[in-house]
Amino acid sequence: MFIQIIKEFFIIAGELTALFVGISLAVNLLQGIIPYDKINKYLSGKNTFLGVVAALVFAFVTPFCSCSTIPVVVNLLNKKVRFGIVMVFLFSSPLLDPTIITLMATMLGVKVAITYTIVTAIFSVIVGLTLEKLGFETAVKNVRMSGFNENEMKFNFKNAIKETLSLMKTVYPYLLFGAAIGSVIHEAVPTEWISTYLGGDKWWLVPIAAVIGIPLYVRIETMIPLSKILIAKGMAFPPIMALMIGSVGASIPEVALLNSIFHKRLVVAFVISVITMATLSGFLFYII
Repeated sequence: MFIQIIKEFFIIAGELTALFVGISLAVNLLQGIIPYDKINKYLSGKNTFLGVVAALVFAFVTPFCSCSTIPVVVNLLNKKVRFGIVMVFLFSSPLLDPTIITLMATMLGVKVAITYTIVTAIFSVIVGLTLEKLGFETAVKNVRMSGFNENEMKFNFKNAIKETLSLMKTVYPYLLFGAAIGSVIHEAVPTEWISTYLGGDKWWLVPIAAVIGIPLYVRIETMIPLSKILIAKGMAFPPIMALMIGSVGASIPEVALLNSIFHKRLVVAFVISVITMATLSGFLFYII
């Protein structure tokens, strides 16, 4: 069994490595032709529809994790960008990662990736604008930030390689960790156990998965290979999606950072919003 686990690990790790390097390099190269000035213009405008579209596009073309999104959020708030639009970006940025969505399409299917993208984008817009409507704009602290330079997002080929290697240093351990756990589950955990306790239409697994995703801080890079194995073993997809969105949308490190720029009532509202997004998204996948 041990030899089979090692063999499975190298198969999964090799597939993920090739995909991740290729996709990351392509994304970083494309950064150089993205018109950030125009996107910022629409973000700062009064037209809600254009602002929302610009926020989602900006979230998609800036593949940040939940923690690295915070400096951009502070920068947008300092530029007096509309609060609701900034919230749309905050919720959608860590979820709409082009590299991860492409990996998801490759490993879990194009339908899953498209559905995930549409669902998370819609919920990000609804939650972001709802927080604005409820008056949470007053819960933003007066925080200034220096050293942020949008021009640093523009890359040439040399910088694209540099950024890809830098991203690999950060993310690759999680990819390997996911591959390792996935290989163990694939070879050692009985299919009957997973299908019995984690499969079927057990609706209560969805909110539980959404809640535990936040403190666990399971990176989506880890969840994708795990999801493929768990689904093959018989686990229901909705709780997997809820866990994925919960862990990516709000992590303990991100909440700590948000506490420095938001008052506690907005931080609490943010966490509740992410759990709600993750839960409702999971239930939607039962319907889909």
